[in-house]
Amino acid sequence: MRGMFTAGVTDVMMENGISFDGIIGVSAGAAFGCNYKSAQNGRVIRYNLKYSHDKRYCSFYSLLSSGNLYNAEFCYHTLPNDLDRFDFRTYKSNPTEFFVVATDVETALPVYKKLDTLDYEGLEWLRASASMPIVSKPVEICGKKFLDGGISDSIPLKYFESIGFSKNIVVLTQPESYSKKNASPILSLFLKKYPAIKNAMKNRAQMYNEETAYVFERKKAGQTLVICPEKPLGISRTEKDSGELRRVYEIGRNLCKEKLGDIKNFLRT
Repeated sequence: MRGMFTAGVTDVMMENGISFDGIIGVSAGAAFGCNYKSAQNGRVIRYNLKYSHDKRYCSFYSLLSSGNLYNAEFCYHTLPNDLDRFDFRTYKSNPTEFFVVATDVETALPVYKKLDTLDYEGLEWLRASASMPIVSKPVEICGKKFLDGGISDSIPLKYFESIGFSKNIVVLTQPESYSKKNASPILSLFLKKYPAIKNAMKNRAQMYNEETAYVFERKKAGQTLVICPEKPLGISRTEKDSGELRRVYEIGRNLCKEKLGDIKNFLRT
């Protein structure tokens, strides 16, 4: 739910007519970021406020009954198709290229998937990108299984540069001073079934910290603009309190408003 910060940032950019050639999202950044391509500012905060307390959305009931803390069918199919409809037509017609990152369970390597349309399989790619280990079942797509993209590539700036996006805006949900710590050894006990993922989780802190350092190197070089909170957001991954969701969303909105001039200048040069 730190992604509420990102939603605040992207909503302000959409409201101000800022467009991009390409967008790449990881985990919540994928699940929420797709709304940029469908031009639905306000949708992320709206449905999270409405359904955060619904046991079909995110609950231990869902975890026990389905194996997924965030219910797969409700979150990725019922909600966008019926309850708070996703604009699939606008998404498809928007020329912005949209990519998500997921982690191959067998190899623990990142898979970068371009989603031109959000059909059933496309929605499953979003789910795969945001499927946190232990509290999510691997998502099977075309005979392969995937989990959270953040396991293998949390901040895919290098990948985006490698395919031609040389000038980028990076939205981080942690402050610049943040340094990720190694996961608890207890985590390994739950990942015996997936040895590659288990090993990747041991190295995730180093990977994340190195990628963060690279982002700020590119900022110094003038090739990247970074938007991140000034201090930790202080919100849990599964926050349900509407006041807290709104608080973090407004932090993102306010920061983006402050940086609008910088953003426009960066994109012009």
